[in-house]
Amino acid sequence: MKNADMSVEGNILTIKVDLSKEFGPSSSGKTIIIASTEGNVSIPGRDEKVGLNVYKKKSS
Repeated sequence: MKNADMSVEGNILTIKVDLSKEFGPSSSGKTIIIASTEGNVSIPGRDEKVGLNVYKKKSS
């Protein structure tokens, strides 16, 4: 995972992302990647999975 932290308390999943970080352009080059699970990942201690991508439009 890049810049994404997950924690579970009871039945509540919390995902933390630092929105000030950037990991460069997406493969298409149209957006800047801020955070990603890089596919579907298991939630710690649970059967569920999560897939997360956080990005912003590339400045012109």
